Amino acid sequence: MGRPARFDSDVLVAAATALAARGGPAAVTMAAVAREAGAPSGSVYHRFPGRPALLAAVWLGALTDFQEGCSAALAAQDPLAAAADAARHVLAWSRAAPDRARVLLYSDADFEAERWPPDARERRDRGNARLGTAVVAVAERLRAPGEPADTALERVRTAVVDLPLALVRRHLAGGGTVPARAEEAAADAALRLLTPRP
Repeated sequence: MGRPARFDSDVLVAAATALAARGGPAAVTMAAVAREAGAPSGSVYHRFPGRPALLAAVWLGALTDFQEGCSAALAAQDPLAAAADAARHVLAWSRAAPDRARVLLYSDADFEAERWPPDARERRDRGNARLGTAVVAVAERLRAPGEPADTALERVRTAVVDLPLALVRRHLAGGGTVPARAEEAAADAALRLLTPRP
């Protein structure tokens, strides 16, 4: 039986994620990842055919992990609870995985998505569509009588995406950390924005 690979894809993606978190997407080169992981350059090329595939793995690793928790939160039966839990998740996840959170503060275009392998772009699109559908479903359930669907959707996006990400950005800027109290601040803001007025 052969020995397990010392530098598997997960190890290399973790090294690349750390580099991206510290220096942005431009810091992720094949040679830099090899140095960060303490691996021979050949190990990186063995796992990834080129830099675009590596950048895709970094972005999608962070995105998939984030979206799983967000989708689970949005599936709650009570739509207000779902929105508050999703807003809370953005902060909790960013506190638990700050390097991955810093990656997602960039856009996929910053990670050269146009050069990713087709299967990576398809994976991104499927994940985004799944999460988008979940957000639309919550918005529809929170829609006030007579309120246009796009207005309700904008309120929910503001509550569960824009405001929580603004908090993440503020706390992670300059190497900071996300405090635990920020989770409840995000959830409270979502509830205040989305609770129907009497």
